[in-house]
Amino acid sequence: MTVLIEHQPVMLEEALTGLALKPNGIYIDGTFGRGGHSCAILAKLQQGRLIAVDKDPAAISSGQKLMETDTRFSIQNGSFANLKTLVRQINCQGMVDGILLDLGVSSPQLDEAERGFSFKKDGPLDMRMDPTSGQSAAAWLAVADDQEIAGVLKEYGEERFAKRIARAIINARQEAPIDTTKRLAAIVAAANPKWEPGRDPATRSFQAIRIFINQELDDLQRCLDDVLEILAPGGRLVVISFHSLEDRIVKRFIREESRGDPYPPDLPIPYVQLHVRMKTIGKAIKSSKAEIEANPRARSAVLRIAEKLP
Repeated sequence: MTVLIEHQPVMLEEALTGLALKPNGIYIDGTFGRGGHSCAILAKLQQGRLIAVDKDPAAISSGQKLMETDTRFSIQNGSFANLKTLVRQINCQGMVDGILLDLGVSSPQLDEAERGFSFKKDGPLDMRMDPTSGQSAAAWLAVADDQEIAGVLKEYGEERFAKRIARAIINARQEAPIDTTKRLAAIVAAANPKWEPGRDPATRSFQAIRIFINQELDDLQRCLDDVLEILAPGGRLVVISFHSLEDRIVKRFIREESRGDPYPPDLPIPYVQLHVRMKTIGKAIKSSKAEIEANPRARSAVLRIAEKLP
């Protein structure tokens, strides 16, 4: 028996299809959230096993309730960047039939003003997925110089006006601490000379700071570096990205592992010597029009699937 799904996850059916679930397989949900994907996976397993991971203490609390009702399920507090260590501890290295990563911030995190992720709701400027560790967004903005702030906004948010916004943040913090989401959003909006149609001017800056504070791209790369040691032959990797930088990392990883060793293209190397370790399953999938209408947060989602070769 499983708990009810509190939030409908993005591209649920597509993710389940991509995992090619085996009734008795071993699976990892690297981003448990509130259990939407996990509950759906468990509904299709018989004697299989599902291991979930999440940084967020609120997600862990939700997962522990699921553990009490379903012995096939377990959850670990931490980052999916450390999956290799986790599977070694439970003696599942090279035995996992599928890994699901639903990247970015979860709906509950955005909806809870006190978490500080949303520029639409006023709350403490925190942005940490694990609020018990690391530096909050407010603490970082209080000490970072304008070059560091501009670099983060440019690299992680692809913000055209990064330097202008960074200078505005430096000037504003000299008058009063920037410790709420609404204050930061107002500073960014005032410094942004050209708003994108249909998009709040704070979108890119909030996204960039959140990615930086939580080391999201670094964690993703570390996880991808280890998935081939974790997966069993024929095991599937399914990744849902919501940001072009995330999707670029996933796309590059799958492409490189599907091509094999990087020999010069004009060398006559037999295919068996290329050490191709994965194959791409289908093309990148985007949310349907119906799903986007029902859940606007699905509009930027991209799902990619790859399979480990024997």
